[in-house]
Amino acid sequence: MKVKECMTRNVKIANPSQSIYQAAKLMIDCDSGALPVGENDRLVGMITDRDITLRAVAQNLPPDTPVRDVMSREVLYCFDDEDVKSVADNMGQQKIRRLPVVDRQKRLVGIISLGDLARGADARTVGHAVSDISKPGGKHDQARH
Repeated sequence: MKVKECMTRNVKIANPSQSIYQAAKLMIDCDSGALPVGENDRLVGMITDRDITLRAVAQNLPPDTPVRDVMSREVLYCFDDEDVKSVADNMGQQKIRRLPVVDRQKRLVGIISLGDLARGADARTVGHAVSDISKPGGKHDQARH
């Protein structure tokens, strides 16, 4: 199965200059805990509800703090024509729960999450990804920032 067969297609994008308050409202509107951050038609980061909580609220930053100040700048992504199993394995290795999905011209076309995998991939693939993601530590561990 290919990523494009199970990804979420309608993705809202945050802007790095908008406030974390606006980003949080956008998360509510689209019922998501993460948003790709885009500028000039390119992905420049990701912001999650956890980024807002740990990098802003816990640091006593105001709601008008720009998204760029708390977002994760490293953009990990996958391609829409990749095999779901290899993407799930990569998510497990990187310990991330969602990935932006781009086409071969690197234009955002969707996002894939553990929930998408659970609905589209075989149980063994999903189980391995969840197990690996759930292990403590890793490059994207919020406690390290």
